[in-house]
Amino acid sequence: PAFRRFQRRYYGVYLPALAADWLQGPFLYKLYQHYRFLEGQIAILYVCGFASSVLFGLVSSCLVDVLGRKKSCVLFSLTYSVCCLLKLSRDYLVLAAGRVLGGLSTALLFSAFEAWYVHEHLERFDFPAEWIPVTFSRVAFWNNVIAVGAGGVAEFFAEGLGLGPVAPFMVSIPLLVLSGVLAVKTWDENYGQQRAFSKSCADGLRCLLSDRRVLLLGTIQALFESIIYIFIFLWTPVLDPHGAPLGIVFSSLMAASTLGSSLYRLALSKRYHLQPV
Repeated sequence: PAFRRFQRRYYGVYLPALAADWLQGPFLYKLYQHYRFLEGQIAILYVCGFASSVLFGLVSSCLVDVLGRKKSCVLFSLTYSVCCLLKLSRDYLVLAAGRVLGGLSTALLFSAFEAWYVHEHLERFDFPAEWIPVTFSRVAFWNNVIAVGAGGVAEFFAEGLGLGPVAPFMVSIPLLVLSGVLAVKTWDENYGQQRAFSKSCADGLRCLLSDRRVLLLGTIQALFESIIYIFIFLWTPVLDPHGAPLGIVFSSLMAASTLGSSLYRLALSKRYHLQPV
């Protein structure tokens, strides 16, 4: 029962944050198109977001450890809320600044929350380490459900209510505020080991160059991610001229992704034994 209560505290903060993130997926390109920007200009805005994620991703773990995991989660809710508010502007530089903030927020979303959970699970409550995958697998399941639902919600507010492509970003803000408020009220603070940033980078580079498998894995992952990012950029301008409901298409893509994850888990099960040798 104590473990389940602890899980619920984690879900209450993390799942609204994930929902806010997914809501912004279907109509980002459409919003920039609505503001009359050309495809090349929109591409630069996307690159600003991706580059920001890379740069802040390098320092996010050190930043989270020093600032505190709870404070970092609250910082995420603040920066992502500002990022959403900046979508109301039609000024190109303001939108670019919003993309940079979005990159920072993404780096915090995928580092601070899990780091907080693992520390609390092991250090404060002393639960068995074997229980950590139980929580993360449930988060993964609900994350898929939320992603599928987010497309329908975004479609409802943007097209169903006729509020336009900026509406899903405004709907994200209450979820971000809820996540931040619950973190403040229900979470305790924890910190990580303070490591020199240069030493962390040097250790990572040494690992990358000393083990050929790590280098190959990183290369494969980078190629795969590049394909995904190209797809993310292109699917809206390809389908939108044909009147496709973008939110519903997004939900379908997320449902297909969920199906792929399920098939992968089935393939690795004891029944089929399709593990790589």
